Amino acid sequence: MQRRIAGYHRDDEGHWVAELECGHTQHVRHDPPWQVRVWVTTAEGRASHLGTALDCRLCDEEARGP
Repeated sequence: MQRRIAGYHRDDEGHWVAELECGHTQHVRHDPPWQVRVWVTTAEGRASHLGTALDCRLCDEEARGP
């Protein structure tokens, strides 16, 4: 399920975590070649992606039910 990025914070290890509009969170790492997210490395890049939709796996699981 697509949910928009509402904000960011760092986890205990210093990795960036997107705060989604649904209240769930998702790591947003720049970790080539698996994930190329250069934008996450700067404040300007993160700000430019506020409102961008990411797939929320937890919302998907909740929608499927038990």
